[in-house]
Amino acid sequence: MKPRDATRAAQAGHFLDPETGALVHGVVPSTTFARRADYTLFRDDRDYARDRSPAFEPAEHLLAELEGGVAARLYASGMSAGAAVFRLLGRGEHAVLPRAMYWGLRAFARDEAARVGWELSEVDAADTAAIARAVVPGRTRLLWVETPANPTWDVTDIAAAAGVGRAAGALVVVDSTCATPVHTKPLGLGADLVLHSATKYLNGHGDVLAGVLVTREASDAWSRLGWERRHGGAVPGAFEAWLLVRGLRTLFVRVERQSRSALALARRLEGHAALDAVLYPGLPSHPGHEVACRQMQGGFGGMLSLRVRGGRARALEVASRLDLFARATSLGGTESLVEHRATVEGAGSRTPDDLLRLSVGLEDVDDLHDDLDRALSP
Repeated sequence: MKPRDATRAAQAGHFLDPETGALVHGVVPSTTFARRADYTLFRDDRDYARDRSPAFEPAEHLLAELEGGVAARLYASGMSAGAAVFRLLGRGEHAVLPRAMYWGLRAFARDEAARVGWELSEVDAADTAAIARAVVPGRTRLLWVETPANPTWDVTDIAAAAGVGRAAGALVVVDSTCATPVHTKPLGLGADLVLHSATKYLNGHGDVLAGVLVTREASDAWSRLGWERRHGGAVPGAFEAWLLVRGLRTLFVRVERQSRSALALARRLEGHAALDAVLYPGLPSHPGHEVACRQMQGGFGGMLSLRVRGGRARALEVASRLDLFARATSLGGTESLVEHRATVEGAGSRTPDDLLRLSVGLEDVDDLHDDLDRALSP
């Protein structure tokens, strides 16, 4: 029988050590690998850990399976994985990015465009027509999609965007960090690559810094990314790769619980007197709800944002009054977090001053609601 994704994740790809019978992978910290007396490799593809460490393989194989891709590569962080993609672009080439996306990667892309000399267009990626207007056939080499998009959770129609991008000859990359393979499979919707900050939901315990790229096919771009990772060296450590597999075993139960709780909170908070808006793709009031229903299965993710009535000062006051939501950066862990994005992003932030971003953890949802309701009270 062919197991479903939740089974594959829980069993880490049905791992069983043939020598010891162990059900859990061992940590392989070796950075180099010996050669035979005739100086041939023990394995044709393994000589140094920066390229093909056995420590990376369990997570890479499992993530390729979960995303429906042919291969995956681990990176030292989500940022390094994204940066590797942008470094594929050369002088005079063109990329299209969404206006709503992770601010750190957008800042990197802007700086890289100015440094290298490639052109950048930023569009409302929730509008497929806007994407089509921005893409230039034969010149646009990269179309970047993030959905749901941090921190307003805008939703992009992946299949429609991928159709536009691929028709123009562009590499279509989807940052699916917040959707996870539990809810969305971008490669099956036409994307060429899918990216995750594995630090977030894939690991899920706030103790690993890692990123991953998964490819739909063994393309020239994938080969170039392999060369770049080998020589750039942006790889995680062996223990981090092992911790990532441990986290992936509980991916489905965590994300499904977090999504249910986030939806429950969004429904209960919508219309609250202290809020101007609740931003969550699972709400019918969200502009991207219809598209989210088509391309997200089993839930809408564990992230939502609140627009607090009264502006920046009131939003910061609400954050200061929360007890169960830790005031910290990141998302996707077992504990709930609150973040005032405009403060974190600093000067030039496009995030509204009244917005609080919530990462919903595994706590009792009634406790989380009570904490929010109390903090929002006059």
